Amino acid sequence: MIYTIAINLFYNGQMVIAVSDLFGYFKRMKSSDYQRYVDSKNMIPISIIVPAYNEEKTIVDNIKSLLALNYYEYEIIIVNDGSKDSTRDKIIKEFELIKVNQPIKVSIQTNEVLGVYRNPKYERLIFIDKLNGGKADALNAGINLSTYPIFASIDADSALENDALIKLTMMFVEHPETIAVGGIVRVSNDSVIQDGKLVEMNIPKSKVALFQIVEYLRAFLTGRTSLSKLNSILIISGAFGAFNKSVVIECGGYKVNTIGEDMDIIMKLHKKMRDEKRKYKIKFLADPICWTQVPESLKDLRVQRRRWQIGLFDSLLNYKSMIFNPKYGTVGMVVLPYYWLFELVGPVVEFLGYVFIPLAYLFGLLEFNSFLIYFIIAFLLGTTLSMGSILLEQISFRKYTTFRKTMRLVLFAFIENLGYRQLTVLFRVEGIFKIRSGRHSWGTIKRKEFAASENHTN
Repeated sequence: MIYTIAINLFYNGQMVIAVSDLFGYFKRMKSSDYQRYVDSKNMIPISIIVPAYNEEKTIVDNIKSLLALNYYEYEIIIVNDGSKDSTRDKIIKEFELIKVNQPIKVSIQTNEVLGVYRNPKYERLIFIDKLNGGKADALNAGINLSTYPIFASIDADSALENDALIKLTMMFVEHPETIAVGGIVRVSNDSVIQDGKLVEMNIPKSKVALFQIVEYLRAFLTGRTSLSKLNSILIISGAFGAFNKSVVIECGGYKVNTIGEDMDIIMKLHKKMRDEKRKYKIKFLADPICWTQVPESLKDLRVQRRRWQIGLFDSLLNYKSMIFNPKYGTVGMVVLPYYWLFELVGPVVEFLGYVFIPLAYLFGLLEFNSFLIYFIIAFLLGTTLSMGSILLEQISFRKYTTFRKTMRLVLFAFIENLGYRQLTVLFRVEGIFKIRSGRHSWGTIKRKEFAASENHTN
């Protein structure tokens, strides 16, 4: 009971910090000469790297989205990591690419690159075909070929809002000590994307996907915003983040043979900068938006959450020397203990609570009033956090513009704790026990083509 109350109070404390930071961000944006960045030809050029493995359903729309971005100088590097479907052929056919003899500076060792493809008609677009080596290896191959000092990593099932790059790179311009910035990831299932642009924001038909909207709002708008305020963020989502390329190369690039490469690279950056006593910022911004598909079935959700927990466990083990080490500041003294206690061990404690508290009541070891109070407190605290995230979304961004859409989110925020949360806890516990067998296996999640019909209404 104490554990449940403690973790939810911690989360609600994050909410308070997040509210302060978000309103501060909007205040800064109002006084910032944002339009000067939009129209500037002197913004930092950026390389966008898209690792792709069996992404035939979404890859063409993803590329079109990136080609339409409002940014003066950037390149798009698509890395086909040995796909077994028609990903490679669809890209080459759609954009009429031909193989070219382009030298690659190998700063990070990767699996063999089979070819580089281009088309003068799409000057920004570069396509790499390579042997399969995993997502981290594909990102490293993209870094090797990239031209510019900043690179962004983006998932192949995602689409960026038109001004996302500008808002992301503003951090590198205004704060030169910045080495990594993450943007918010939002759910695009059943929304309408045409020519790579999101033109109609819809609520997913899948209840599993709808629950994840509430989760994502809670995780990004509260969790990551608050940790970013403390310069202690440990994960920048692999779906959308930007990095100082030279610092990443200094660190040896992304770690291969792990399914938690997005957390590992941030941990590696924290450790290196702290070890060398260099000033740095690793930030999260809630405004540059990346739209992505989330699992729509419990089977796919199970694969994803199990994978996330294994990746978390792997990264925490690799950097266990940083925990309670004052050398690493807030990261070592506060955030890493929090991740060990609440994010890693938390699902086990919560699962045991679901099992033993009802048993304690049934065997007469717990009075009914105590039993009832536990579940009411757990339900109300969890719901308060979700409702607060939805309210924060409506106050700040208002992406869900109709009353009906907002009310559906509110409804799912209430019922999330009546089954869905318990299932995700179970999936995460399973991930902990599969750390040895699953730490190198990504698993597969079913994708579908982006909705392109204007008749979608929700």
